[in-house]
Amino acid sequence: MEMPIFALIIAALAGIAMAFQGSLNAALGKTVGTLEATFIVHLVGIAVIIAALYLFRWGAGSLALIKEAPWYTFLGGALGVLIIFGVVLSIPRAGVANATTAIIIGQLLTALLIDHCGFFGLERAPFTLWKVLGLALLASGGYLMLGR
Repeated sequence: MEMPIFALIIAALAGIAMAFQGSLNAALGKTVGTLEATFIVHLVGIAVIIAALYLFRWGAGSLALIKEAPWYTFLGGALGVLIIFGVVLSIPRAGVANATTAIIIGQLLTALLIDHCGFFGLERAPFTLWKVLGLALLASGGYLMLGR
C-alpha cells in the first residue's frame, strides 16, 4: 500500500485540529453542559458544511446519490455525536494530553482491526509484526503518559 505524503500531512493537520477541537469543546461543555455542547458543535458544523456546499459550491459529489450509500455508512453521524460527547466528557476529567492519548490508542487499535479485516469495502492491510510492535510501543508510551 502506497503512502502519499500529502495524505499524511492532511492527516497530521486533522490531528492538530482534533486536539484544538477537543479543548474548545470541553471548554464549551463546562459552560453549557456536555450534551448541550455536543448539540452546539453539531449545529455549527451543519452551518459550516451548508456554507461550503451551497454558498461556496466546494462539493464535488452529489447528494442525489445518497440512496446508493449502504445503510451502515450513515452510522458515522451517530458515531460523531458519541465522539464529541466522549471528548467533552473526558478532557475536563483526564486532561487534554491524557484523554488524547487514550483516544489515539483506541483509534489506532480499531484502525488496525478495520485494515486487517478490510471492513466497509476498504483495501485489506493485514497485521504485521511491525504493526503489532508499534501498537505495543504506543500503548506503553500511553501508559507512561498517563502515569503521575
